[in-house]
Amino acid sequence: MYARAVFVPCLKKMPSIVDKSSIRKICVDDFAIRKRFSYGTVMVDLETHRIIDMIPSRDVAEVENWLREYPNVEVVSRDGAQIYASAVREVHPNARQVSDRFHIIKGLSEAMEKYVIRTYPAKIEIPAVTVQSEEMKRLLNINNRKQRILFAHEQKQLGLTNQEIAMLLHSSLKTIDKYLNIDPTTISDGGDILCEARHKLALEQKRMDVEEARQMSRAGTPVEQIAKQLHRTPETIKRYLNPEYNCQNGHYHMRIPGKLAPYESKVLELRSKGITYQEIHSIISAEGYRGSVASLRMFIQKERYRNTLEQSPDDACSDYQPKEYIQQKSITQLIYSRIDCVYSISNAQFKKVLETYPMLATLYNLRNEFFEIVYSKKPNQLENWIGKLRDVNITELNTYVNGISKDIEAVKNGIALAYNNGLAEGSVNKISKRKVLG
Repeated sequence: MYARAVFVPCLKKMPSIVDKSSIRKICVDDFAIRKRFSYGTVMVDLETHRIIDMIPSRDVAEVENWLREYPNVEVVSRDGAQIYASAVREVHPNARQVSDRFHIIKGLSEAMEKYVIRTYPAKIEIPAVTVQSEEMKRLLNINNRKQRILFAHEQKQLGLTNQEIAMLLHSSLKTIDKYLNIDPTTISDGGDILCEARHKLALEQKRMDVEEARQMSRAGTPVEQIAKQLHRTPETIKRYLNPEYNCQNGHYHMRIPGKLAPYESKVLELRSKGITYQEIHSIISAEGYRGSVASLRMFIQKERYRNTLEQSPDDACSDYQPKEYIQQKSITQLIYSRIDCVYSISNAQFKKVLETYPMLATLYNLRNEFFEIVYSKKPNQLENWIGKLRDVNITELNTYVNGISKDIEAVKNGIALAYNNGLAEGSVNKISKRKVLG
């Protein structure tokens, strides 16, 4: 027999003598004796709300032997652990097993949270719903790089963190780090970075040299003399004198075809439809693409910049669509809480998230439907709801569905009956606080 004397004297509510034949409705739960190494099991009477017994084990065979000491058990409330489900079926096959509602809901919420974290980025992009000033619209346009860099430096001097600046500019933290590492004095009035300004200066100098070499040649100066005076080789001067010579370097701004080249048109088409970079990456990866998601983002940014150069200044930003970014954390919080309890997202933003990402709308609707089944005590609707969850075909949700389907009767009882594992959970907390195991 188990050494229960270690447990019993420390619990005031635990009766000294228990008539085991009178125990009919119980809830059981495990507790840590030595966390991650050994566990025990506590039993609570659902009618008297008192702890009945404890054993220093949760192994199926030992739990079965323990339950045989209580021959008249009719109801057993428990969590979703199959250890206790199996033990009760073996010892008391006619007892009604009740799966705890809290654990049922928690399992669904955690499965949805895992899917959101796996699928969506840390900042979820949506069309802007907040009215923005013209200045902010210009700042949020990634083509206005000079203004964005200067704004980042100004905000940094005001004491804002890089993360706060990133949220203001709707950019990644990595982009803001790059902005702050750029010396604002190296940006020309035309918006060029120093290397671009140097290229233009060198190009103008070459044009002047070519024109001077041609004037000297027309005046009858020999090629060798021209080369000596301009500090160039005779071969270079001969190229300058060729009427078809072009000062512009043909390789400057030339794109080197990379892994993305065969898929560029498809990427542009998918992105124009509002499909996320991660989803685009999955689509073209199935067709053979072996590059990264970051390459897609860089390609789209360069395309936007190139299109801007081809437009006039007046309509350079005409196709810009303002965006907002919602933290992934806000989306996961809404799985557990109402919208009015999550302060990092507004009702309007939440509605726009659901419009932009229909799968999230489907998940929230399924969650609300499940809450209605549980809190309105409608177990007869459970199978229909499980079918809808299977149709969504999400790995995390499939795992959850498989778990509750194996325990369907206990889950239905948990919805229909008033019993739960709250008493056992509370007893476990008392055991932990009183350190009954020394």
